Amino acid sequence: MNRSRCKCVGVTWQGKIHVVGGFVQGGGFSQYVDRCSAEMYDTSRGQWDLVAGMWQLDVPANEIVEINGKLFSSGDCLNAWKGHIEVYDGKLNIWYMVEGSQKSIFPFEENGQPIHRLYLTMVPVGTHLYFLAGYRTVDNPSMTISVVYAFDTSATGGEWKSFEPIQEEGERELCSHCCVVQFS
Repeated sequence: MNRSRCKCVGVTWQGKIHVVGGFVQGGGFSQYVDRCSAEMYDTSRGQWDLVAGMWQLDVPANEIVEINGKLFSSGDCLNAWKGHIEVYDGKLNIWYMVEGSQKSIFPFEENGQPIHRLYLTMVPVGTHLYFLAGYRTVDNPSMTISVVYAFDTSATGGEWKSFEPIQEEGERELCSHCCVVQFS
């Protein structure tokens, strides 16, 4: 593959590496064509293939993770949280909203004060999607508030839970992606 890449995400799924995002060829405004492309690397063949229509939005995905053979996403690179979680149906080649996942889980106020989201990332653990969100209040920009939310993908109709927020002095920064390593 000899292409310059713009924002893209990768995930292993069904024994192959899937890269969803886009590529650019050339410069100027025309470089942003095919941002909704998806490609798959088959390790057994050592070859890349295009996956037509896997990500049909014009804006690349923010994160895609795998749980129990299914791919999940919660946003794109313009909006890390779209208000719901989506799951990919590989047979129909479409993304659809997970029942019960639509929720305004990320507050816009804390004790009546407006807050700004600093970061949001999603990680899979077992059958749950965990979201780590960081906020800063307008009235106290030196304080960072971190909150963990969990969504049970195995529950019929979905099930959300949140954990007690943690407040820390000082500004925190987090890249947009985390990883989880489990030891046996």
